[in-house]
Amino acid sequence: MTDGIAAVTFAAFLLSYLTKQVDNAAIMGGFIPARIGDSHLLDGMWAVPAGLTPLSCTLIHAGWLHIGFNLLMLVFCGRQVEHVLGRWGTLILYVGGAYGATLVQWAVDPGSTSPMVGASGAISAIIATYSLLYSQQNVRRIGPLSANLVRVLWLAAGWIAIQLMIGVATAGGIGDLGRIAVAAHIGGFLAGLALTRPLLRWRFRKRPQAVN
Repeated sequence: MTDGIAAVTFAAFLLSYLTKQVDNAAIMGGFIPARIGDSHLLDGMWAVPAGLTPLSCTLIHAGWLHIGFNLLMLVFCGRQVEHVLGRWGTLILYVGGAYGATLVQWAVDPGSTSPMVGASGAISAIIATYSLLYSQQNVRRIGPLSANLVRVLWLAAGWIAIQLMIGVATAGGIGDLGRIAVAAHIGGFLAGLALTRPLLRWRFRKRPQAVN
């Protein structure tokens, strides 16, 4: 599943890049927060329905650095996550991350007309689950907070801090890195943290045994 997502994402980028339609693709398929409150924003032109843009925007990337880093993280972490959650669990996680990312991006700037593109938000959910599954850090409970919850909170705080530092460091920068959607990364990561335990329970749910 992870390799399939990566292949489709790369094919979509290559098509838009070779046809020099990256900017048009961003408008037609990118996530534009203002469309949530103004359904007529793109009247008169073809565009992906606003409710589907959290998914379509994951197929659109601004350049080689953007697509390269995203696919590297997707394949590296995604294969390990898929080994535990399975194909469908990983797909649900990816889609949930995409919607979680755009939800937070919208909440931060609901009136923005700038298209958000890239799979970083969805991949952030994969990274969150990867961190939970493979982290070797031992933590202790703090008061009423269980050790597992403390671990989740530490991971979330660390990821959010890294994203905020990247956002500050690249504010006003040149090229792709100057337009990082930090809120979307945070939203995707939080979605991954929230979905990991339910998906694990679903994946390893007890099935009735056959009796002969």
